[in-house]
Amino acid sequence: MRIDRTTFHDTVLAGVVAAASVALFAFYAPERLQSQGLPVDGMRAPDPLSGVLVVLACAPIAVRRRWPMWGMCAVLVPETLLTALGYGAGMSGPAGLVLLYSVASCRGLAVALAGLLISLVAYVLGALAGAGRAGSWSEHVVLAVVLVAVWGAGRSLRLRRAYLDELKDRAARLERARAADTRAARAEERSRIARELHDVVAHHVSVMTVQAAAARRVLGSDPDLAREALSAIEHTGRMAMTEMRNIVGVLRTDARAELGPQPGLRDLPALVEQMREAGLPARLVVEGVPLQLPPGVDLAAYRLAQEGLTNSLRHAGAGAEAVVTVRHSPDELDVRVADDGQGTAGRSSRPGHGLVGIRERVALYGGILSIGPLPGGGFEVRARFPLKDGQ
Repeated sequence: MRIDRTTFHDTVLAGVVAAASVALFAFYAPERLQSQGLPVDGMRAPDPLSGVLVVLACAPIAVRRRWPMWGMCAVLVPETLLTALGYGAGMSGPAGLVLLYSVASCRGLAVALAGLLISLVAYVLGALAGAGRAGSWSEHVVLAVVLVAVWGAGRSLRLRRAYLDELKDRAARLERARAADTRAARAEERSRIARELHDVVAHHVSVMTVQAAAARRVLGSDPDLAREALSAIEHTGRMAMTEMRNIVGVLRTDARAELGPQPGLRDLPALVEQMREAGLPARLVVEGVPLQLPPGVDLAAYRLAQEGLTNSLRHAGAGAEAVVTVRHSPDELDVRVADDGQGTAGRSSRPGHGLVGIRERVALYGGILSIGPLPGGGFEVRARFPLKDGQ
């Protein structure tokens, strides 16, 4: 059976204190005290019984950490017997000091004060009832100061231990908070990367899919038109690869990315033209005087137009037209993508990743997003971004 290390250490300490107490008890025999001119009337000489009582007084040290208060009270029994039988021992013995220190260092303030009071009362009663030598007032004061000093040392250790525990707990809380912040930052970064990858991949792949379907339909009847569609697919694929390479280059730490400006509203004409080449009749309407926009808002507005046109290309149906309307005002940017296609008939009731990403982008900049069918038919994606100080 494995023995607890603290119990083993306390048991060894009990043995050491018992041996030291017996040695001191035997060393200060009545004969030695009498040779120093001290009164020893009625004091009994050490014998086996007194040695057993001294050992019993030291035994509670073995449980000083588990039951310090009970151990200190248990010391009173053999100490009282030693005093009553005239051997002259009292609470100033080493065992009493060790247990008083344990009570002060292992228990709360109320219990520790009670232990100090019991020690002082027991010492006073022992001094009054002691046989042979009453001792001077200075000796009693010194012993009382020793008791208080031992008690103070125990309290100081307890307060220091509590302070260190508080520091460890605070460090653990800070570590947990840092880990939570790290997880939140990673989740936000993963969400941002997912939005960028989806916006790039879904748009280009949707355009390439529509163009490939058109090329397949006219491959036999109009090879020239099929070649134009295939050339457009190649061009779109190269654009997708370029944007993907830029994103991956930014993410990798062991490679230098080919950095370039992020797309914005200035790229909307090229985007609309690309959608026309893919087979979606689209046009761009700009109202108001364009302002210098924050980069994040500029990118979010472009991605919204891109996602809205991609959804119109995939779901609006043949013959549908899409209109991108950008309204500039000093305090708001209004971006709207509307088509006159099938409305919700060709769309899933569950929003895709692209619309979820657009919702996150708009919310990030405090905008208002509306997505849904139009009353007269068709579908609309619209966002209004607030601008501070006309920027």
